Amino acid sequence: MTVLPPLRGKAVDLTGTFARFPVPAGVHLPPYRRRELFLLLFAGLLATAALAAVVLAADGKITASVFVYGLGFSALWGIAHLAVRRFAPAADPILLPLVAALNGLGLVMIYRLDLAKMDAAEKAGRKVPAGVAPLQMVWTLLALVVFVLVLAVIRDHKTLSRYAYTAGLVGLVFLVLPAMPVFGATINGARLWLRVGPFTFQPSEISKIILMIFFAGYLVNKREVLSVVSRSFLGIHFPRARDLGPVLVAWLASLGVLVVEKDLGSSLLFFGMFLVILYVATERASWALIGLGLFSLGAVISYQLFGHVQVRVDGWLHAFDGDNPTSTSFQLVQGLFGFAAGGITGTGLGQGSPQRVPFANTDFIVASIGEELGLAGIMAILVIYGLVVTRGLRAALGARDPFGKMLATGLAASFALQVFVQVGGVMRLIPLTGLTLPFISYGGSSIVSNAAIIALLLRISDSYRRPDPATPAAPLFDPNAVADSPTQAVRTT
Repeated sequence: MTVLPPLRGKAVDLTGTFARFPVPAGVHLPPYRRRELFLLLFAGLLATAALAAVVLAADGKITASVFVYGLGFSALWGIAHLAVRRFAPAADPILLPLVAALNGLGLVMIYRLDLAKMDAAEKAGRKVPAGVAPLQMVWTLLALVVFVLVLAVIRDHKTLSRYAYTAGLVGLVFLVLPAMPVFGATINGARLWLRVGPFTFQPSEISKIILMIFFAGYLVNKREVLSVVSRSFLGIHFPRARDLGPVLVAWLASLGVLVVEKDLGSSLLFFGMFLVILYVATERASWALIGLGLFSLGAVISYQLFGHVQVRVDGWLHAFDGDNPTSTSFQLVQGLFGFAAGGITGTGLGQGSPQRVPFANTDFIVASIGEELGLAGIMAILVIYGLVVTRGLRAALGARDPFGKMLATGLAASFALQVFVQVGGVMRLIPLTGLTLPFISYGGSSIVSNAAIIALLLRISDSYRRPDPATPAAPLFDPNAVADSPTQAVRTT
């Protein structure tokens, strides 16, 4: 005989019932994918409206091609929606529409800058350059292919933990490949690229994902050791000296990237994401303090020894001093002028002059957006990025396994750090680093790697939203148990 225990006045929470118990036949999960589809349609309309505004400003009329491109863009992300519906039906319904909106706005801004450069070349009597917006559309298609492949191949994120140390080795190999004289290529002073025929890509974008898998697997296994306290100072518990090895190795590796490849952005990103996941794994503030101390020491040493770091820092500190705006800080000052011209609401899409800023469609695309969409547009984009990071952290909180928690936290933190470093550099909050803005800047390596990050976050969110197969089937209410229960008379006083 089965006896149901009394509730003893406790409230019953049914909001997570579908995630803890198998769903009976005929009962459907909450309409995650319908919400996602609705939001994707809104993202497609937003991109189409932005493109229409650019075409109207350039040609004085809206042509049918605007709607054709809008439908094509919506169809691409519709394929991604179908893949999520097939391979991760219980995944977070907000992530995909958020990144689709960012990608749509980025494509429109890149196309708008192409038109401006073509118009300037035509007026100057020079050869009209080919636009890069169609190429970015091809990269978007490739990114969605990678997105679908990650969801289709990785059915359970926990399988990645088996290859943690292999991932660490592969990640380091990808990180040092650009330094090889045969494979590496130097572009704009940084040796970040691999050249394969006519194509170039940044292996550091791939290595950040692979190394994050290694970080998560390693810290899950070693978190107890790294949490051991040797002594306390001012209420802060510090680790043993012999346990400082991992953070020292990460620090030296980030300095190596800075010295050999002259890449300040990747150096800061790799060390920062390792420090974040180390703090989350150990829950010791002392690790964060040690990491910040090592970072400060490395910054001072790098400034004293390396000329390319001095150029970045001097251009940041003395952007408006003397004739400096015409040399090392020219693009930074032009970007700030663009922000000032945009004001609160911006000049309007197609109405400004963002092409005056060097690298306007890559490193300084946020300045281009700030000029034409103003502070309001910049804040809206930052809110979207904040929502992406928040949903990633939500996946980390919901994950049932430690590896999933560490991996989702690290991926969300790397996304947040990249946005902060990129936007902070353009707004003169920190020195320029050369990182791209995820899903908005022109560049194939960035959008492909970030699409893989979003796919992994969706996989982790799907794992905790699905019914747990380890939980035995148990109905919330068994009518037979009540029918078989004996009746008892209770005297009240």
